[in-house]
Amino acid sequence: MARSSLLLHYFSGSGSGSFKRIFFFIPTTLALTTSLFILFSISTTSNLFTHYHPPDPSFLGLNSPFGSSTFSPLTRQTVSISFHNHSKTPFQFQVPQIVHLGEGGLGSQRPLEPRSPPDGNYVNYNEVYHDRDIFVEDYKEMNRSFKIYVYPHRRNDPFANVLLPVGSEPGGNYASESYFKKVLMSSHFITKDPTKADLFFLPFSIASLRHDPRIGVGGIKDFIKDYILNISQKYPYWNRTGGADHFYVACHSVGRSAMDKANEVKFNAIQVVCSSTYFHPGYIAHKDACMPQIWPRQGVLPNLSSSNRKKLAFFAGKINSPVREKLLQVWRNDTEIFAHYGRLKTPYADELLGSKFCLHVKGYEVNTARIADSLYYGCVPVIIADYYDLPFADILNWKSFSINVATLDIPLLKKILKRFSFEEYLMLQRNALKVRQHFQWHLSPVDYDAFYMVMYELWLRRSSVRLPLNAFVHPN
Repeated sequence: MARSSLLLHYFSGSGSGSFKRIFFFIPTTLALTTSLFILFSISTTSNLFTHYHPPDPSFLGLNSPFGSSTFSPLTRQTVSISFHNHSKTPFQFQVPQIVHLGEGGLGSQRPLEPRSPPDGNYVNYNEVYHDRDIFVEDYKEMNRSFKIYVYPHRRNDPFANVLLPVGSEPGGNYASESYFKKVLMSSHFITKDPTKADLFFLPFSIASLRHDPRIGVGGIKDFIKDYILNISQKYPYWNRTGGADHFYVACHSVGRSAMDKANEVKFNAIQVVCSSTYFHPGYIAHKDACMPQIWPRQGVLPNLSSSNRKKLAFFAGKINSPVREKLLQVWRNDTEIFAHYGRLKTPYADELLGSKFCLHVKGYEVNTARIADSLYYGCVPVIIADYYDLPFADILNWKSFSINVATLDIPLLKKILKRFSFEEYLMLQRNALKVRQHFQWHLSPVDYDAFYMVMYELWLRRSSVRLPLNAFVHPN
């Protein structure tokens, strides 16, 4: 009884302050300790308290006034995702997921140590490849083992002109598409056994569809939609992956919008296009790839030893974009930067040979043939095209042989170019000459030319797991 009265006294009476403090201190301490323990557990097992690091602009492909946008090389791991398809139930398939390794590797599945210093700003301006040794090693493996299956079409097919390679030698501003298709179809990469194929080629030609009076630009979307529906019903290969191991090639910008009625192609298949821009929602790096737009030239490369480059920079072309309008507005009457519109009075080749820097300026699209033109004539490319996924960016260190200028910095163009010493310019030019072999087409392909480089980009994007034909079971 006395003990009960004592407890009651402490709970209710005056003079119980010390006990109250002790009584309330104990549960408060326990609660605080528990909370700290929970927070510690969360911080060690999740990203909730991970410090935010702003993305590196070069990693995102955004433009910098002093260098071109480059990407970390690719490697692969496998994840399960759903695909768009003609069935009401989404398919499940193992497809490659891109993992960025920094400057270390090029699509190889081996782990590599990054070689950047702690500040993360390392760029080897003397090396035109992210990692030459790995590129050469993997290139040999690609050349040995890579196999492509092409959907067969007969010469008496009503649309043989669209589905088969062109008979003549490709020409014109968008020749890259026709060159690739013509060379691929006669290459050792082709297999007639679909079970051995790493990728499947959708052989329709956007360039031919544009000029076919039965289709035209307005009918391309319906043609592509019907084509995908037909092969998905006739063959099992599209349906088992939702198109993830398929690809098509197009150089004209129409090729990108041609997929608007075939979302399976846009979101699942590999799009190899010249108009490769991050700004367009239909282009997904690194699922898709950039193919260089190259004006075909035959014969021996020009002799550059006699070139006298007195002009600082040169541009000529149509004024078909606000970016080009701005360039002409600022530099049209300059004595060192020669910016022209309309027809030149002097040969185009002479202007390229007489200039230190040649400007690739965004027009209607981010891509033009001017980068390849510059490299062909030994002129250092200056890229003024925001959000351009540059050709072969998985392989080439663009900062070593070109300059990237943000469109907002056009008024600073001369200042930016003159920051480079003569020795630095010579280094850029020497590197430009090293990579120009990658920007040339040949009807009989030559090692490391544009055809083989596009094939390597496709090889990087192949699935790391090849499914047998009986591996796919349609869900109930």
